[in-house]
Amino acid sequence: MILEKYDVIVVGGGHAGSEAAAAAANLGSKTLLITMNLQTIGQMSCNPAMGGIAKGQIVREIDALGGLSGIVTDKTMIQFKMLNLSKGPAMWSPRAQSDRMRFSEEWRLQLENISNLDFFQDMVIGLLTENNKVIGVKTYMGAKIYAKSVILTNGTFLNGLIHIGIKQFGGGRMGEKAAFGITENLIELGFEAGRMKTGTPPRVDGRSIDFSKMEEQKGDANPQKFSYTNTPTLHKQKSCYITYTNTKVHEVLREGFERSPLFNGTIKSTGPRYCPSIEDKINRFADRERHQIFAEPEGWQTIEYYINGFSTSLPDDIQIKAIQLIPGLEKAKFFRPGYAIEYDYFPPTQLKNTLETKNIDNLYFAGQINGTTGYEEAAAQGLIAGINASLKNKNKEPFILNRNEAYIGVLIDDLVTKGTEEPYRMFTSRAEYRMSLRQDNADERLTPLSHKIGLASEERMKNLEIKNRETSSCIEFIKSLSITKDDTNPILIQKKSTPISQTVKADSILVRPNIYLQDLKEIPSINNFLNTNNFSEEVLEQVEIKIKYKGYIDKELENVEKLNRLENIKIPLNFDYNKLNSISTEAKQKLIKFKPETIGQASRISGVSPSDINVLLIYMGR
Repeated sequence: MILEKYDVIVVGGGHAGSEAAAAAANLGSKTLLITMNLQTIGQMSCNPAMGGIAKGQIVREIDALGGLSGIVTDKTMIQFKMLNLSKGPAMWSPRAQSDRMRFSEEWRLQLENISNLDFFQDMVIGLLTENNKVIGVKTYMGAKIYAKSVILTNGTFLNGLIHIGIKQFGGGRMGEKAAFGITENLIELGFEAGRMKTGTPPRVDGRSIDFSKMEEQKGDANPQKFSYTNTPTLHKQKSCYITYTNTKVHEVLREGFERSPLFNGTIKSTGPRYCPSIEDKINRFADRERHQIFAEPEGWQTIEYYINGFSTSLPDDIQIKAIQLIPGLEKAKFFRPGYAIEYDYFPPTQLKNTLETKNIDNLYFAGQINGTTGYEEAAAQGLIAGINASLKNKNKEPFILNRNEAYIGVLIDDLVTKGTEEPYRMFTSRAEYRMSLRQDNADERLTPLSHKIGLASEERMKNLEIKNRETSSCIEFIKSLSITKDDTNPILIQKKSTPISQTVKADSILVRPNIYLQDLKEIPSINNFLNTNNFSEEVLEQVEIKIKYKGYIDKELENVEKLNRLENIKIPLNFDYNKLNSISTEAKQKLIKFKPETIGQASRISGVSPSDINVLLIYMGR
C-alpha cells in the first residue's frame, strides 16, 4: 500500500504532534498526521489543565508564534487563575482548568480546518531511510508513506508499560495499546535510547465527593486569556477544591509499599522529580503529617474529578482504602485508579537546536520522546519541529529561538546542550532573563519573528503594532507629565508612601513599589488622558511594567548584549576538538559527543569550563 508523497509526516496526535502538524501545514507544507487513534487527538492524558508556573509563559509564547494551544485552551477553559500575583511580573503565570472532552474535540476541529493537512489512523512501526536521510515511514497495516521530513511525537507510547501494584500491562495510556518497532529501528540507526516513568492519579465520581469538607478554590474575578487573538472571554467558572491527607492515610499507603512497583524494584526508570507520587512524598517527607490534595473538575457537564496530588502506582485496593480516609472523599467512587507508566525516550543531546536529529537528516523529535514532561513543553517542541521541518524543505534559514528570546528557547537549549536524565519540566528559575521573558510581552518578543517566516498572520501583526503604539504613547505621556504635590500627596499619604515637596514627573511616582497606575487615575490630568484614549487593560499593564521595572529590564538587556557575542560565534561542523590539547579531557569528550553549533551553546555544556571556552576561541582565531 503506497499513499501519495508528503512534505512532512507527523507521527502522533498529542500536544506535540498537533502543534507540529498545524505549523507545518500552515506554512504551506503538504502534511500528514498519523496517529493510532483519531478520537484522541490533543488528549489531556494527565491533569485537565494548561499553564502554570513557567508553563503559562510557554503557552502564551506558542500563541504569539501562531500556534494553537492558547486558542484551544481559551475556547475550552472552565477556570482561569493568574498565579504568583504577590510577586513581580516576571513570576506571573497564567493557568486554566480545561474541559477535557471539549479540549480534545476543539483540537480536532482546529486541525480539520487546515486545508493542507491530511489524517491517517495507523501505527508507525519504523522509518524508511536512505543514505542517512529519512524518506518516509512504515505502518503496522503495511503502508509505506513517503515524505521529505518526518517528525516523531510518540509521547509515552514507545514500548509503554503500565503499572498498578504488581499488575503490569502494555499500553501508552490507560485503555490504549503501546507502540512498538520505532525504538528498535532507531537503535539500529545508531540512536541512544533510555526509559523514563511518569504517573497519574485516580479519577473519582464527583457525586460521591463531599465538597463541604473541602476548601473551595475559585477562579479569578476578572479572568484573562492565553491567546492574543479574539478568543471568547470566560464569564462563568467552575471551582476546584483543596483537602489534605493525614497520618491515617499515610499508614494505609505504607501497607502497600511491598507491592509498590516504585519500591520493590519493578520500576527502574526515573520519574519527574517535581511531580512525585503520593507514596514517594510520604516516603521522602516522612515528617510531614499531611499533603495537599486538589479535586479538579474534568469539564462543564461531566461528573468526573481529577485527584491532583495523589499520583500513584500502588495497588488499586490500597488506593481506594487510602482515598476514603481523606476529608470529603470518604465515599469516593473510582472511575479508574492511578497508575505509573514507563516508556522509551531518546536523550535530546542527539538533536540540533532545530530539533532535527544529528544522525538522520530531516528526522525530528518533539515532546516526551525527548525526555520532557508536560503538555506545554511538548506543544512548544512540536511547534518548533513543525516550523523547521517546513523551512528546511524549502531551503530556508532555520528558526531557532535564543535563551534571551523565549522560554521555548531556554527549553530547547537546555535539552540539546545538557540533556536530561529525568523528565524535564520548565521553571521560571531555569531562565536567566525571566524579567524580559514575561507572559504579558510574548507577542512583542515573538510575533514579528513568526510573521517574518509566514506563520503569524497579518492580523496578529497589526494588533501588535496598535498595542505597541498605544503603549509607547501612554509611556511618553506619563514620563513627560508634571504632577503637583497638591494632586499627588493625598494619594501618597493614603498609600503610606513619602509625600513629595515639589512638582515631579509622573513616572518618578509610578516607580515606587506600592504605587500603581490605578492609584494615579485620581490625578485629573492622568484620568482625562486615559479616559480619552480608552486604552485596553493589556496596554495599561504593559505601561506600568515598563515604567516600574525599567531599571531591571535595561540591566538584563545589557547582559543579553554581552552574552550574544558568544551566541553568534558559529563553530564549524567539522571542527576537530582532538587538537585542543589545553582543555580538560571531560570537556573534549563532551564537545566531541554533543557537537555544539555555537560558542554560547558550548559554554552551557556541563563539564566545559570558561577556560576551555577561551582555548576554543583561540583555536578558532578569536
